[in-house]
Amino acid sequence: MKVFIGALLLFISLVGYAQVEEDSANAYINRPTFKRGEFLEYKATFGIFTVGKGTFQIQPTLHKVKNRICYKLDSYGKTSGFVDWLAGVDDHWGAYVDTSSLVTHIAYRTLVEGKYRKNEVVYFDFDEDSIRVKDFDFERSTYNELESFSMERLSREFMSGFLYLRTVDFNELNKGDTVEIYSFLEDTFYDFKIVMWGREVLKTKAGKFKSIKFIPVMPNNNTFEDGDSIIAWFSDDENKIPLKVEAKMFIGHAGIELISYDNLSKPPGIVD
Repeated sequence: MKVFIGALLLFISLVGYAQVEEDSANAYINRPTFKRGEFLEYKATFGIFTVGKGTFQIQPTLHKVKNRICYKLDSYGKTSGFVDWLAGVDDHWGAYVDTSSLVTHIAYRTLVEGKYRKNEVVYFDFDEDSIRVKDFDFERSTYNELESFSMERLSREFMSGFLYLRTVDFNELNKGDTVEIYSFLEDTFYDFKIVMWGREVLKTKAGKFKSIKFIPVMPNNNTFEDGDSIIAWFSDDENKIPLKVEAKMFIGHAGIELISYDNLSKPPGIVD
């Protein structure tokens, strides 16, 4: 796994694919923490080196999918410097997310990671409680047949999970509290747990923020070390944006850090 993608997956394991039993696909969720046009920019690091950059944006215009009004979300990650020369990564994640219930109707991924390629479109059908995945076959230059999966619980993929988590009231969380996350990726459902670890002032390239610290409970894997191998910080304010992620990987330390932001819904919790 490429270093940059390993760092990007920290966000996915933490904020993506959120599931909440009492929600419905047609519910209304209050969303004062973000707005159209929001733009976040991050740098990716491996050790002391900057190895790439990533962005997240809520597009300014709204779209209609299945007669539902949707946000269009786009996230890009690209390596730079010597890493790009050795094993370049150029990834694009996107989704159309319901403005009312914050569920995803369509998600897509275009991944270029060294010699690896993936082009995938995922359709969420909440009337049929199913997820349909269309994957591109690069050898035949055509899409494979749709593969269907039963959605036993309401599921949100990476993008909508990111927005949904930002509607949670962080003020009600205490150290040691656990948030459970139900996930779907490619052909498998996962059940993650995230532990709230405290509050602190965090210095980033974008400024010093009041922050809240989370530690995901990681399943057995061959990429990250055990225990507190991943730590993530969100702004402890009304925006609740991801500020920084650090990971202890078996091949070294990787991370993502906020370097700029624009068009936030509320003034950020900057500390002088």
